[in-house]
Amino acid sequence: MNIQFNTDNHIDGNDALEARVNAMLEQHLGRFYPRLSRIEVFLSDSNSSKGGPNDKRCALEARMQNDDPIGASHDDQDVERAIRGACDKLKSLLDSRIEKQRGY
Repeated sequence: MNIQFNTDNHIDGNDALEARVNAMLEQHLGRFYPRLSRIEVFLSDSNSSKGGPNDKRCALEARMQNDDPIGASHDDQDVERAIRGACDKLKSLLDSRIEKQRGY
């Protein structure tokens, strides 16, 4: 399973942030890893230096093996909360997709 990490030019995509994102993905979505071929992470700051409420965005796209990709995003006041929110949304979508595949 491959994790592709992307940031816009307003977020410093350093190794420490990438490691933190990978740890959060493992914590929230690790049980799905055997079914996934790739997760793409997109972090952005919509207002950059202006600040403002809920200006950090995390968009996740999970590519399931032999299936269409699933995406989720979340806006929040800081990057960590945005990641956590997007992970929670993606987890619900993956659970639903897998249940449908099983025929429940």
